[in-house]
Parts: sequence; structure tokens; C-alpha cells
Amino acid sequence: MPDVAPASPSAAVPQAFPDYVAARRDAVDAELAAAYALVPTDDLRRYLYRPLQDFSAHGGKRIRPALVLMGCAVTGGDESAAMPVAAAVEHFQSAALIHDDIADESETRRGVPCLHRSEGDGLAINAGDLSLVESFACVADDTRVPAACRHAVMVELCEMMMRTVEGQALDLGWARDGRWDVTCEDYLAMATLKTAHYSAASPLALGAMVAGAPSAQVDALRSFGLDAGLAFQIQDDVLNVVGDPAAQGKDFRSDITEGKRTLMVCWALGHGTAEQASELRRILESGTSDPAGLSRAVSILEATGAVDHARAYAADLADRAATRLEDAGLVPGEALDALLAMPSFFVSRTA
Repeated sequence: MPDVAPASPSAAVPQAFPDYVAARRDAVDAELAAAYALVPTDDLRRYLYRPLQDFSAHGGKRIRPALVLMGCAVTGGDESAAMPVAAAVEHFQSAALIHDDIADESETRRGVPCLHRSEGDGLAINAGDLSLVESFACVADDTRVPAACRHAVMVELCEMMMRTVEGQALDLGWARDGRWDVTCEDYLAMATLKTAHYSAASPLALGAMVAGAPSAQVDALRSFGLDAGLAFQIQDDVLNVVGDPAAQGKDFRSDITEGKRTLMVCWALGHGTAEQASELRRILESGTSDPAGLSRAVSILEATGAVDHARAYAADLADRAATRLEDAGLVPGEALDALLAMPSFFVSRTA
């Protein structure tokens, strides 16, 4: 049995997390590319596989698949056995982003036109559907995934997808119906569903399942991921409105333009004056992209203490996440160092 050690968050070095992720990106990219290697006809390549392959190739840092590998390693498993599951999570990420961009009527993704802008809504929806299929196919068909855990992995993937879809339904529904009675607690529940499960909790749990970890370790990693994943989303919301405009690019302050119900917005509407709440709602409902209007909305968020509250809440979540692993008996090494560094990296990042 591998040596185990208590979690030591105080000794965590934030850079350990991005270093771990970056070291595995090439292997993850190669795994993803294999899904599009065999294409029956030129037309299928043109209308389905190549657009999806190009979308995947413009992917981000591959944090989610790296978390699958991390969850496997810290529970004593072989990362190579978890690679198909890591790919499955990233395939779902592609599907979610393609469909989200259509729902949000977005223009760009990762510095290039959204898939529905370059290929049309129909083909983009279809490509997203294929990516969902790939999420299951790459697990069901790959013998690297131990047969003993395959059913549990499939169930976890389904749960991850279900929670994400539920969160998306709330986010879209509130916007469609002009709901401004959304509380901070409502937001936190929505963001946990929409982001925390598939961005951290389920990837870590899936990796541990591949390693054959006991349920206590799987549950500890899932709880850790829920806290860290929610902190990640809140920090994302903060950076969108008060982060570095150059780092955010065209998305800077897009949450205001889109009238997003973020933790900051919910706090400001509930804790600001009647005048502040009324003006903020008017700006959020207007869909403005005028820099003056966006700056005014940010001023209200700052004046009501909403930005400070969001930052503090994310920091508290990061601190709480580390306590989830204190008695988990995880395996010391590079993966555990990266795991312990993850929460502080999430809330200290500037992009």
C-alpha cells in the first residue's frame, strides 16, 4: 500500500497546480485528437468531425481532464488508466461550451468565432451532440478503464452532466423571465450545479474511482472539489468585472451586458439602497456594452460591498476546501502537492 500523509494546505505552493496541469496537456490533447482520427467520408469530415476537432484544438488549459488524472494519482492509481475518463470530461466540456454559446448568442470563444458563427446553428448543435456521445464512447470502448469501475464511472458522468444541465436551466430561466428576486443562496446553489460539479468535484471523484479508491476518499475529493469549484466560479465572476481588461479580452464585463445574476449582483440588490438597486437593475436589463454604463454598474457593485463580499466568500471556500482532505489518507507526491495548491490558485489568479 502506498505511503499516505495528511493534507498540508499551509505548505501548498500555488504554482504547483498550473505546473501539474501544463505537464499533462500534450498527453490530453493527443488523447482528444484520437477521437477524430478515423472519419468515414470527406463530407462527414467537413460537416462534423473537422469543425469539432478544430474547436477542441483551441481548448483551454485542460484543467478538468488534469483533475481526473490528479484524483487517480492521489489515491494510488495509474494516471494512464484514467486518461480515457479525462478525455470524456473534456468532451463534455466542449459540448457544454458549444451549446452555451448558442444559448447566450455569443460571438467568440477562445479568441475565434464561436462554432455556431462559423458553421451555423444546426451544425454546431450537431457537433455538440457528437461531443456528448464521445463522452461515453471513450469510456465504454477503452480497455484501459478497469472493468470493475466502468459502471460507477458512467453513473458519475451522468450525475455530472445532470447537475450541470440543472444549473444551466436556472441561469437561463432567471434571465428569460427577468427574475431579480434571486438571492445569494439561490446563486450559490445554481453555480454549484452549473460549475462546481463538472469543473472540479466530479473529475476528481472519477479519477479516484478509476484507482479503485474507497468511497471515503471519493467523497472527500468530491467535497473538496465542490468548494474549490464554487470558489473558481466566484473568482471568474469577479475577474469579469474588475479584472485585467487585457487578460479578459472581449469578454471583459460581458456579465453586465448579459445581465448575469452573479453573487455580486445578488448581494448588491439585497444590500444596496433602493436607488442603487434600481439603477443597477436598469443597467443590467439594458444589455449595454457602453463603457460608461459598464463602469457605472461596477461602481455600484463596489459601493455596496458586493465585490469585497464575493472575494471574501471565495477565499473562505478555498480555506474550507483544504479541510476536506485532512483525514483522506492521500498519497504524497506531485499530484497531492498540486491538489492542495488548487484552491489558493483558483482564488489568487488574475486571468
